Amino acid sequence: MTRQSVALDGSGGCIAEARRLATAFLARAGAEHGLSVSDRAVSMAQLVVSELVTNARKYAPGPLLMELGIAPAWVEVVVWDSAPVLPVAQAADPGRVGQHGLEIVMAVVQSFDVRREAVGKRITVRIALQDDPEGDLVQRPLS
Repeated sequence: MTRQSVALDGSGGCIAEARRLATAFLARAGAEHGLSVSDRAVSMAQLVVSELVTNARKYAPGPLLMELGIAPAWVEVVVWDSAPVLPVAQAADPGRVGQHGLEIVMAVVQSFDVRREAVGKRITVRIALQDDPEGDLVQRPLS
């Protein structure tokens, strides 16, 4: 698996920088390894990176780490921040304004894992790289 790690300073511009880095990583790593990365996978990676980095910036001000990995079936996004509190998705509430980021992430990824670290926490998600011809996700075991 090809991986790239980057430290982000937690400033306002780090969210856009994280999205840009994820897009560039998928293009480069996909080309280097001959992997076909669907437009949906790129869009979902951008969305997930944006939501996870936004939450890290909001709830754990300061620097954070993002790691991207690619394998034949999926892209992995890992975000570490310094806050030890684990995120919890709220119950669905169509009247609630905001605070839907974790719900969105969990709806579009194939796997989601959050763990406390010696300092802070690490959130790891995997997103399928391909769609089938009808536009549905290809179901592959994530190992």
